[in-house]
This record gives sequence, structure tokens and C-alpha cells, in this order.
Amino acid sequence: MTDLRMTGIGMTSARTRDRLVQRLREQGIANLAVLDRIRNVPRHIFVDEALGSRAYEDTALPIGFGQTISQPYIVARMTEALLEGAPSGAGALDNALEVGTGCGYQTAVLAPLVTHLYTIERVEPLLARARERLKELGIRNVRFRHGDGSLGWKAHAPYDGILVAAAPLTVPDALLKQLKVGGRLIVPLGPEGEQELVRFTRREQRMERESLGAVAFVPLLGGTA
Repeated sequence: MTDLRMTGIGMTSARTRDRLVQRLREQGIANLAVLDRIRNVPRHIFVDEALGSRAYEDTALPIGFGQTISQPYIVARMTEALLEGAPSGAGALDNALEVGTGCGYQTAVLAPLVTHLYTIERVEPLLARARERLKELGIRNVRFRHGDGSLGWKAHAPYDGILVAAAPLTVPDALLKQLKVGGRLIVPLGPEGEQELVRFTRREQRMERESLGAVAFVPLLGGTA
């Protein structure tokens, strides 16, 4: 991948990204490591070339197969919520799971902030595309799996953090069981038009639930495609 394509020009330039980061600050995103990732991950390489000029708008965009790349604010908000309370900087979490790799943008934002990242995608062509993009970005601490994300990835559990990038009606029990004590699960919940972003934190004897506001995600589907 050429340096010019990576750094961008015009509507994909550093100046455009800086404006996006400023908007996110104004919307309340405060984690400097997260803002730095939003600034430096070239979102335009994760969407079709025809949509490249819109890559740094704060909006979701289609990536095919009925899926979308989440708006930057939501990516930043979910990442910040996952990391909250953890040490700052690289390796803030040791072991994290992402459910719904999609095009790999959220993966690329999160990967340098954790030591080990495991990501699952049910749509095989999307997973292949994400794997290629992260390889081009030199991100090497991610393991990929084509599978049903609602089942989690038990072999690498328990996790310090789990981030779910699609909305189930109720939280899959398997994901709750794969959290460490003190671990956090960030998940959009509910039917279309009525979804809320929720953070679950596992305590010794209970599961703590916190609403983080209204969101709109594609539904979490079982099986593979």
C-alpha cells in the first residue's frame, strides 16, 4: 500500500482527520490514546474507494453484505468505555475479544491498546478483507476467526474486555461467562430503533450494568456466511 494512499489527500488528509478528532472531543471523548488512534488509523482504506471522500464524516457507511463500518464517534465511545479504569497507553488490557470484525476498522483502532486481541466475524469475505487491511497496517497482535460471535472464543477466555459490534436482543450467556472478574463487556442491546449501548462489569457475586446511551447497530446474527 502506497504512503500516499495511507496518509490520504484532500478529504482523507491529516487536516480532515484533525477536524474529526476535534468533533469527537466536543462530543465528550476524552481518552487521548483513543483519539490518537482515530486520528492515525486511515479509515478511508476500510471503505470502497467511491466512499473514500466520506470516510472522515462522523457517520456509518456501507461495507457490503448488509454490514456497515460504525461511525467514528461510536467506535471511539465503545473503545473508551472498554478501557475506562484500565492503565493508559499500549497494553491497557491484556486479553480482549471483539465480536463482529466487519471491515476491521474497530479492530485497527483497538489493537494497539491491548496486548492480545481476538476477533470473530461470521461473514468470511469480510474477515479476509479485514485481515489484509490489518496486515498492511502492520498490526500483528490480532488473531482472527470465522465463526459465530455469539458463542465467543472460549479457548482464549477469560477476557479483560469484550466489545460487540452488532446488537443482540439479549446478551449471549457465553460472552458473560467468558469475562474475567473485573472485566467489561460493551454491547449494543435491543431491537432496531430501540437499542442502547450497555457496559457490563463482572463482579465477584454479580454483573453490574450501566447504560451508555442510545445507538443504532445491525443485528447480531448467529451462524456463519
